[in-house]
Amino acid sequence: MDNESIHSKSTFLGSGWAFPVSFSVANGQVKVTKSEDNINDSIDIILQTIRGERSLQPDFGSGLQQFFFRKMDETLKGEIRDAVEVSLLNNEPRITVKKIDVQFADLVQGIININIVYVYNKTNTRHNYVFPFHLKEGTNL
Repeated sequence: MDNESIHSKSTFLGSGWAFPVSFSVANGQVKVTKSEDNINDSIDIILQTIRGERSLQPDFGSGLQQFFFRKMDETLKGEIRDAVEVSLLNNEPRITVKKIDVQFADLVQGIININIVYVYNKTNTRHNYVFPFHLKEGTNL
C-alpha cells in the first residue's frame, strides 16, 4: 500500500479525542485516537449514551440503559439488537453494520456481550467489536 492510500484511509476514518478523555502527562494536550481506534471509541460512546442526554443532539445514543433489570430472554436479545442497529445507523456514518449478535455471557452477574460485525464504508474492510453491556455497582463510595 502506498503512502497516498494510507493517508487517504486514515483521513477518512478520522481522528478525535480518546475515550475516556485523558491528557498527556508530557505536554498537557488532550489524547487523540485515529482511524480504527477512533471508530471503536465512537461506537463505545454511542452505546453508552442515553437518548436525550445531549441537549443539542437529543436523538444521539442507543438508550441501552432502558434494558437494565429486564428478564434475560430472546425478546430482550431482539430489542437490544434493534436498538444497537438503529443507533449505529443514525450516528456512525463511517461504517455499515453487517451483523449484531447478542449473547448472555453471565446470567447471575447480568452480563450481556454485544458482538458487532461491521465494514468501513471507504475501505470495505471487515472488523469486529465486542461491547460488554452490564451495570457495575459503585463499590468505592
